[in-house]
Amino acid sequence: MLIVRKNTAIDHIILGGCKMRKVISVIVASMLLLTLVAACGGGGDNVVKIGIFEPASGDNGAGGKQETLGIQFAHTQQPTVTIGGTEYKVELEIVDNQSSTSVAPSAAQTLVSAGVSLVLGSYGSAVSMAASDVFADAGLTAIGVSCTNPQVTLGNDHYFRICFLDPFQGTVLANFAKDQFSAQKAYVLAKLGDDYSVGLANYFMEAFGPNVIYETFPDGTSDYSSYIASAIANEADVFFSPTSTEAAALIIDQAATQGLGVPILAGDTWDSNVILNAAEGKDLRVYVTTFYQEGGAPTFDSGIKAWINSDATAKANNGGDDRVAAVTALGYDAYFVALEVLKAAGSLDLEAIRAATPNLSYTGVTGPIAFDSNGDAKRDTAFVKSVDTAAGEWRFVAEQGVS
Repeated sequence: MLIVRKNTAIDHIILGGCKMRKVISVIVASMLLLTLVAACGGGGDNVVKIGIFEPASGDNGAGGKQETLGIQFAHTQQPTVTIGGTEYKVELEIVDNQSSTSVAPSAAQTLVSAGVSLVLGSYGSAVSMAASDVFADAGLTAIGVSCTNPQVTLGNDHYFRICFLDPFQGTVLANFAKDQFSAQKAYVLAKLGDDYSVGLANYFMEAFGPNVIYETFPDGTSDYSSYIASAIANEADVFFSPTSTEAAALIIDQAATQGLGVPILAGDTWDSNVILNAAEGKDLRVYVTTFYQEGGAPTFDSGIKAWINSDATAKANNGGDDRVAAVTALGYDAYFVALEVLKAAGSLDLEAIRAATPNLSYTGVTGPIAFDSNGDAKRDTAFVKSVDTAAGEWRFVAEQGVS
């Protein structure tokens, strides 16, 4: 008799192995299916990230928040972009460079690590310059929004900007001082070590001429009374101080207290409701050069006002009201410039994006935007406006260029 013994242990292993192979086969098939679905766009959105390199704190935090608001509002209007025939969801990666040249490189590296394809910013030339090499080393293109110092773009092929430059702005202000007030002597106050402040002060003085009293104040200054007293003692016809909004508010308050009595001139950083609030009800005359005057694009104005009023955080970041700052309009344009660059590149390849940027042509709410051979915006006019201290509002004075 033939006896057959059943080896249940071996059978169990063989059967278990078969079951395991079936499970693995199912898993592999599922993974392949998911890959195919994702490749066809059904497994999730295609995403392109735009880096927002702006200050939300420090000396220029107020201005940085308003510039970012313009970008964020534009994003709500067009949250997708078609690149090379494929629709992408746009995500904003926002970092706070803290208005600090020492923090700027690490903030820039955060954007690099996040995998952004393009960078917008910053409010503040010094932080833009401090982060420039980080963007260059990563192969990223950066488009400055309101960084006006010539050094931001000079000697590189990766940084562009959509605003006018300080040599132009300084000349406009010097001409305005002479034409509007017949100024013969100017007092100029800049922040020591600040590229924007010192740079714009120098361009103003070059255009104004030799009859200038020039002083600088160190970082951390809160008492400007001695500088204001110096302007009064030297019988200056105008007081020019291109500073941060934080310093500006203190200068305005102390100038009113001491009875400065002559027009105060400043550049684009003073175009903020921080300045309106500081000057309201005071016996002062304040004039600034800037990129946009509220009322220039009514549809944009009404749209962003409604958006700001519907969002408590946005309203707080705008200083608690719905007045439209020029840097907000400029930030709005910058977002759409970024989309046009991505569309022109036709892919997310960083070299293709950089190659497409110099040929950009776009008309925004702040006017036509195109780049010259140095990556700077081709802009030849600035808005000059003044503070209506009784109403706490800006009043349009002139649209001015230089001959």
